[in-house]
Amino acid sequence: MQSLFAGYRRYRERRWPELRTLHDELATRGQRPSTLVIACSDSRVDPATIFDADPGELFVVRNVANLAPTFEQAAHGYHGVSAAIEFAVTRLGVETILVLGHAQCGGVAAALREEPRDPASFVDRWVGLLARAKARIAGRPGDPAALLEYESIRVSLENLATFPFVRAAMEERGLVLAGARYGIADGILELLDRATDRFVPLA
Repeated sequence: MQSLFAGYRRYRERRWPELRTLHDELATRGQRPSTLVIACSDSRVDPATIFDADPGELFVVRNVANLAPTFEQAAHGYHGVSAAIEFAVTRLGVETILVLGHAQCGGVAAALREEPRDPASFVDRWVGLLARAKARIAGRPGDPAALLEYESIRVSLENLATFPFVRAAMEERGLVLAGARYGIADGILELLDRATDRFVPLA
């Protein structure tokens, strides 16, 4: 905790004076982010840092392996990611949903493990969402982890389109679904070209 408090003090001394006017505006008019980013919880992959974004610019959901689930009725269980997607699309009116994957993803590595799954494990159940992506990369040449990182982004984009309010926003006001993968070691961002279905480095 002491390191967090020290960071807060640095923030108040150095950054807060620069951001105070912006925060006054955000407190007055509320948030109006144009982009929902679904990113990994990995401490090395911070969307605000990667996109050099100020407070109020991005609505961010972070979870293990940057996954979007398929649509399910809300009657049973708790659906934190789905609730955030709904809020961003229906209340904030975001223009883009970006699924941001990354290299060296621990959630992807967990999904690739072959040992039996623990039915009591939240992580094991969650990365089970990658079953379809794993089936697609089976037998492909290349590093399985990297292949699954890319394929998981495609699957999350497909899952997003199963939400009725996402489909409606796409059809009625042009909501865009996008995918990208960030390289932790090299800092390169690759964008999914929907026309070619290939990831292309951003120039």
